[in-house]
Amino acid sequence: MSADHPFARELGDFLRARRGRLRPQDVGLEPGPRRKVTGLRREEIALLAGLSTDYYQRMEQGRDVRPSDNVLDDLATALSLDDDERRHLFALARGARRPQRVRKRRAPERVPAGTRHLLDVMNTPAVVLGRHLDLLAWNTLAEELFGDPDQQPPEHRNMLTSLFHDPETRMRCPDWEATALQYIGMLRVAVAADPTHPRATTLIGELSIHSADFRRLWARHEVRETVHGTKLFRHPQVGEIKVEWGSYPLPGSPGPLMFVYTAEPGTPDAERLQLLASLRAARTRHEGRAEPAGGAESVRGAEPAGREGRAAADGRPL
Repeated sequence: MSADHPFARELGDFLRARRGRLRPQDVGLEPGPRRKVTGLRREEIALLAGLSTDYYQRMEQGRDVRPSDNVLDDLATALSLDDDERRHLFALARGARRPQRVRKRRAPERVPAGTRHLLDVMNTPAVVLGRHLDLLAWNTLAEELFGDPDQQPPEHRNMLTSLFHDPETRMRCPDWEATALQYIGMLRVAVAADPTHPRATTLIGELSIHSADFRRLWARHEVRETVHGTKLFRHPQVGEIKVEWGSYPLPGSPGPLMFVYTAEPGTPDAERLQLLASLRAARTRHEGRAEPAGGAESVRGAEPAGREGRAAADGRPL
């Protein structure tokens, strides 16, 4: 693999980041005096993995090496990778073994009509996210929980962009850094599948330019393939709500995912979600609209107007 191979560059960056987080004592080595590097040295990782220092250095530099699966297993053990990180290592290395394609056809991300109807009739917050965390569709309860995405330009309707650029989103997210690392880890998985995707390139470039926090967290090379978990929100009227979330692939995946946010029945958090629904209904009545009941009003992003709106709904980069 050559140094300009996108998978090779990602692999080298990932290896350096994982090496940098380890200390000698973490792997049974003596720290020794006068260390000039943070984390382990290249020769120490090479020793632990049973490789020559030159071979391992060329891997970090993205040069012409094609590690076998056995070598990758040894590296994963030497670097103390968890299951998600191990899969990420293998995905990057196997991508780097393949010849570069001149052009990769990428289909636009679409939300099926049946999925929009499902969002419409759900009585709990739910959204549809593209592979790069673009917000493709949402219901009114999600709008109430997250804030109104229509207040942002279509190109900023992205979970990471909102988290790093929108003060209201930060206010609604008490565990802001943990959430950011989770989203960044999910984006890393998407980048591992297609490092040169124009949406990924644009998103990472813009966030890197405008946010020191993003640059700091992105450099950690966190990888997450989480499909469920818990999240804490702070609503300006209801207060803090701890919800459980799960992600569900849509037909035709890999592609967009539906994220559904629930609370265990009978708990204070479930009561707060019910209060959120009541507040939404009251606001809808105050604005002079009929309460949505299976109609298009309750699913946002469903009927975007103009070229920009259609592109956002289809998941195309603007």
